Amino acid sequence: MIRSINAITLATADMARAVRFYAALGFTMAYGGEEADFTSFRIAGQHVNLTREGGARSMGGLVRIIFYVDDVDAMHRHVLTQGLRPEAGPRDAPWGERYFHVTDPDGHSLSFARPLGW
Repeated sequence: MIRSINAITLATADMARAVRFYAALGFTMAYGGEEADFTSFRIAGQHVNLTREGGARSMGGLVRIIFYVDDVDAMHRHVLTQGLRPEAGPRDAPWGERYFHVTDPDGHSLSFARPLGW
């Protein structure tokens, strides 16, 4: 039985830019850094990993990672203060979550959400 996600690994052509983006969101670096070929950020026992990929390799396909947060609106304000541009402001979805999306420098979509009524 699968109980949780341990890690998600995303490709990046520019590790320094990607590391700065995830650090600006408030992620805690566990390993690597701007000059590394592999960087890992720890989030409550799980990880978001970044791996450096050359520009010749296709990094296509939709990737969206959904992170639950305590306060979607506070996270949105934090994202704005970091100079990042979400797709839209927080909103309530018919499936029962409040959420917003922001795209990382490599085109991966990050969703910050919280179930309504939490």
